[in-house]
Amino acid sequence: MNTAPAPALALREVLLTFPDGDRRLTVLDRVSLTVAPGEFAAVLGPSGSGKSSLLAVAATLLRPDSGQVLVGGQDTGALSAKRRTALRRGRIGIVFQQPNLLASLTALEQLLVVAHLAGTAPAAARDRAVGLLDSVGLSGAKQRRRPHQLSGGERQRVNIARALYPRPSVLLVDEPTSALDHERGARVMALLAEVTREHGTATVAVTHDRGLLDRADRVLEMADGRLR
Repeated sequence: MNTAPAPALALREVLLTFPDGDRRLTVLDRVSLTVAPGEFAAVLGPSGSGKSSLLAVAATLLRPDSGQVLVGGQDTGALSAKRRTALRRGRIGIVFQQPNLLASLTALEQLLVVAHLAGTAPAAARDRAVGLLDSVGLSGAKQRRRPHQLSGGERQRVNIARALYPRPSVLLVDEPTSALDHERGARVMALLAEVTREHGTATVAVTHDRGLLDRADRVLEMADGRLR
């Protein structure tokens, strides 16, 4: 009998609370989410709805009070802190709201730092870094530019390429267009849809902008810690 492959990312009945005076504030209220390889899911919601907490839990940066977070069918809650860190570095790419690029490094060097930490041979690392930057639309001389010489949209492209370097199965994206105008934001969302399909990642992007959702395969709304 054939068995369906495990989803790249699955959250099951995830509950997350934080202390709030003499009570606890529910940030994620029994949230469930499944994302397949090559699927681009967008999560829409206002500030304070729980979107960033959802990403932090999916990235194994926060442990929920209860429920499960599975990456490739593996229950991350059953892993030691060391093994969760290793899983996060190898299988989860994170694109933060602010690119946080190192000011003294070129676009190419931003990726080579990741390669060095992963122990990749220099020649292979350079080939992959150049290929990834090409794939996100940064070719030639732009790869030799430092962050202050790049536009906001170009810096976000470097950020996406850097997150893809370890070949993650899951790509988590936090408000990738918040610092961009609508036109540049739309281009970044189109790029995310493209790299999701090209690299086969299970991509979850959170945003508050309804005007940027036409590229997503699925749109979910978050309000008061609940996903629908």
